[in-house]
Amino acid sequence: MRPGLDGDADLELASRLSFFLWNSIPDDQLLDAAERGQLSKPASLEQQVRRMLADPRATRALVDNFAAQWLNLRRVGEVIVDPDAYPDFDDSLLQAFEEETRLFLTSTLGEDRSVLDLIRANYTFVNERLARHYGIPGVYGSRFRRVTLPNLDQRGGLLGNGSILATTSYPNRTSPVLRGKWLLDNMFGTPPPPPPPGVNTTLDEPGGGALPPTIRERLARHRTSAVCTTCHSAIDPLGFALENFDAIGAWRATDESGKPVDATGNLVSGAKVEGLPGLRALLLETPDQFPRTVTAKLLAYALGRRLEYYDRPAVRQIVRDAAASDYRWSSLVMGIVKSSAFQMRSPQAGTN
Repeated sequence: MRPGLDGDADLELASRLSFFLWNSIPDDQLLDAAERGQLSKPASLEQQVRRMLADPRATRALVDNFAAQWLNLRRVGEVIVDPDAYPDFDDSLLQAFEEETRLFLTSTLGEDRSVLDLIRANYTFVNERLARHYGIPGVYGSRFRRVTLPNLDQRGGLLGNGSILATTSYPNRTSPVLRGKWLLDNMFGTPPPPPPPGVNTTLDEPGGGALPPTIRERLARHRTSAVCTTCHSAIDPLGFALENFDAIGAWRATDESGKPVDATGNLVSGAKVEGLPGLRALLLETPDQFPRTVTAKLLAYALGRRLEYYDRPAVRQIVRDAAASDYRWSSLVMGIVKSSAFQMRSPQAGTN
């Protein structure tokens, strides 16, 4: 038994471990290891973690609970689409969005792939309905199957999933602001602050004329306000990079105003992001950036609380250690389980 820990410490660790990985109580094998004090031994703890990750319950729980919470996937069922703007949309497409993302996440976890594959993967899962929506030929029937994507400039990884694109849009149009905020929070790990109290966050509705103003033009007018420009200069360019996807995730060349899509964004740094390929390259430019975001989200889920400043060193250490395995899921999970934040019963500020 580790110094300073009482006889119940391993049992408490077993419970935390089981709810983290299985969203359930410990099984007999884990309880037996805890009762014999084996979880206090790093080699035995690692053996149990690997055994639990190999169990289908781990993949199912992490997809249905952690990933759904992290990526706001529970909002997919709440998506409302304007039938006049998108007459081809139906419930079967919405269900296909959910299934695609669930199967994609399951594949990365079940195969213990690098979390970077969530951004760079060249495959997805579709049935005939979804394949037709995405423009992927040769897929027939209602059964979902894994397909290699024909054009990574137009689809690939989570950023091309209809579930993500539809939940970050309005019923009748895309929203670079919603998409940009989602990207900053969930992909880049740098959530923007909320708008100041009393600030009008709505955009002026288009007036008359042959062609209404584009969303880019409307946001440009919005940014003329000094209180709005600081946040929007960080949010909007990232959202613009996804403008080739309409409000229900289909690829398009013209926007709602009838004008050619402009999917470029100029960052505060002066760099330009062009479309999905540019956004993907930006996320992968610093290899540990996205794994750091995933690790922080996963650690918060494991601890059942939001992270504080004293948790940041642990996140950085977990990511540094995981680099040797190309940031595989198992390496992030193992780092979290071995961290003092996870192993302590009552984490306190300054003790991490």
